[in-house]
Amino acid sequence: MQMAAKGWIDGDESAAEMLGRVATERPFLLLPPLHRVPLRVGNVVELVGPSASAKTHILIQAAVNCILPKEWNGVHYGGLERLVMFIDLDCRFDILRLSEMLKHQIMEPNGSMYYDEELYALCMRRFLYVRCYDSLEFLATLKTLHYRLQKEKEEHHVGIQLLMIDSIGPFHWVDRGSTFFPLGGNKRKCLSLQSVFDAVVQDIKKLLLVHPMLVMATKEIILGSAYGGDEVKQNKSLLDASGLRNLASNTQQLPYREYMPSVWQSFVTHKILVRASDDHMPIRHYEEHSVYLSEWLLPSLSFRDKFTVKDAGIVIVS
Repeated sequence: MQMAAKGWIDGDESAAEMLGRVATERPFLLLPPLHRVPLRVGNVVELVGPSASAKTHILIQAAVNCILPKEWNGVHYGGLERLVMFIDLDCRFDILRLSEMLKHQIMEPNGSMYYDEELYALCMRRFLYVRCYDSLEFLATLKTLHYRLQKEKEEHHVGIQLLMIDSIGPFHWVDRGSTFFPLGGNKRKCLSLQSVFDAVVQDIKKLLLVHPMLVMATKEIILGSAYGGDEVKQNKSLLDASGLRNLASNTQQLPYREYMPSVWQSFVTHKILVRASDDHMPIRHYEEHSVYLSEWLLPSLSFRDKFTVKDAGIVIVS
């Protein structure tokens, strides 16, 4: 401790280095429904929810806010002007949805029906995308990601702010039922479900050391009876076959059965539950928007937010 304190006192950090470090470490707020808790680079946020609960829409809105500039040609956009790396494990990402939301965000401050094509192209180049079809491709992507991020940083002159994984568990059941064979000879360790996620967590931790960023991952889950009895009835056989137990925290019981390995669970620092509501919000006499609920599980907050997804993004409703 004394040596660490002496090193800090004797350090010769410049003002520019200090300002850069403070800017990196300062917490920031994402757009709704993630606005309740300030987040820092290095945090790992897990968005959990059943299918069709707007998890990917939340990622897209956060990505758009990240790739937009703070200001462009005298117009204030309030973006972070940083890079986003989106790893698509679900293989269902809709790039048109990202494009449409970005165009809306560019046009809205101008009050114009036309968007700035130069700004649009610049923002889209800040969105980095890769698709993986199995766990081995996912591991290979993580192990080579440092070199790509370094190259993109040099090209764009800005660093990465968000690492997005959509979704973290799609290969779980395939890997769980598969037998992995040793790779490259008998001297190498045989891959298993546990060793895959050991490697995933270790590789992300190494990336965070050289590329400080916020990690956001979606995860599809089956809700308990208190949150949706129909889903439990439809998936009862899957729950029984899994042989998994509920994960209890110090403060509450999670409203779903956890299936991810413990090494990933302990890596997550923040958790938010999103799900569809029975409510609908009319926008025209012939059209309605679905309403969703969001609830912070880690840290646990005592209230829920209602939100809907519009063309321009996610909007909190009363």
